[in-house]
Amino acid sequence: MTYIVNDKCIKCKLMDCVEVCPVDCFYEGKNMLVIKPDECIDCGVCEPECPLDAIKSETEEGSEKWLEINKKYSEIWPNISQKKEPPIDNEKYKNEKNKFEKYFKENL
Repeated sequence: MTYIVNDKCIKCKLMDCVEVCPVDCFYEGKNMLVIKPDECIDCGVCEPECPLDAIKSETEEGSEKWLEINKKYSEIWPNISQKKEPPIDNEKYKNEKNKFEKYFKENL
């Protein structure tokens, strides 16, 4: 089992999760983070650290799409092991719906 990052992270990228990950399995895209499933040790310490509830277990309903997205982009994006400042305007996107369709960037 692994944890995944979903669209609640898009344009918010608070990164509290990055600081607590013991195996540095987070990867940073232009406007969101992903978790590399093959590196995640399923410890769960990142999940409660996310104030947006953007980190979920892959076993939760509806997480299949996000597992594939996390797998794909963790192979492309750079690894991140230290917290950075979130986007300046992140507050206005916190509760927005359908962020993947509106704002996702492959960062390729």
